[in-house]
Amino acid sequence: MTERSVLVVLFDEVQSLDVTGPVEVFAGAARQAGDPDAYRIRTASLDGAPVRTSSGLTIVPDIALTDAPDPHTLLVPGGAGTRAPDPRLVDWLRVRAPAAGRLVSVCTGALLLAGSGLLDGRRATTHWVATDLLARAYPAVDVDPDPIFVRDGHVSTSAGVTSGIDLALALVEEDLGRDVALAVARHLVVFLRRPGNQAQFSVQLAAQTAEREPLREVQSWISEHPGGDLSVESLAGRARLSPRHFARAFRSETGVTPGRYVERVRLEHARRLLDDSADGIEEISRACGYGTPEAMRRAFVKVLGTAPAEYRRRFRARAVSPADPS
Repeated sequence: MTERSVLVVLFDEVQSLDVTGPVEVFAGAARQAGDPDAYRIRTASLDGAPVRTSSGLTIVPDIALTDAPDPHTLLVPGGAGTRAPDPRLVDWLRVRAPAAGRLVSVCTGALLLAGSGLLDGRRATTHWVATDLLARAYPAVDVDPDPIFVRDGHVSTSAGVTSGIDLALALVEEDLGRDVALAVARHLVVFLRRPGNQAQFSVQLAAQTAEREPLREVQSWISEHPGGDLSVESLAGRARLSPRHFARAFRSETGVTPGRYVERVRLEHARRLLDDSADGIEEISRACGYGTPEAMRRAFVKVLGTAPAEYRRRFRARAVSPADPS
């Protein structure tokens, strides 16, 4: 089996989960594959000295960056330490990172890659808190604020914290196959692979959660039954309110109208089915409450600027082709 070296860059104020999440995925994959050489993981800091994470943990690296051989996969985590990095770290990345077979950032690690010129002309993402900063500070980077991870050639960037696990699982699936990745995901009690183009926020996270229990229950009902009767009258009945009172209260507590909330849930559910299932367009349109493929097509074009069939073709191609330069 091919040996794949993984070098994880460490620095003061690194986010510990950005380090340990992907490391656990790669280490678990080697165990599941029954070959310790499947991934050889090393951590490295500038001088080989211990680093203190943003949560106060101390990590002792295996080696100094200056002594590290060129890895198969170079992983750059995020954290508060990316905002004012040691210039020596940026210089090391600029000089040595291009020799890595695969370049990966987690969370605001993308700021370090961008500061080293490694994301120029590439599509990339980062934690939602830092997407505006990344776009303003590095205009040569094509920043996409929505996906949980983006793969552009041999360079992959991911959003906040747990998305680093998603990206690592996708890399394991590419390297060692779906069965190994699935075994690791089960062990870690996570999904095998959320598609990279999945939004950083679900509808429920993006919208405010209602304060009153009946309205929170309605929000959950909508998410769990996108194909059901989600008219204002039906939802108001569930909340035991008049339709007028329900609509006013829902908007006041969530920040969106019931109709807009339903539209977002149905679109999100349809995108997930297009990503993850082999169901046909007509079947998906019914399952998501659109009724007809034409109604779903209009919703997609209105919000995403593309039809469902084209959306499926485009994003499935990105998911299976790491060399896609889009």
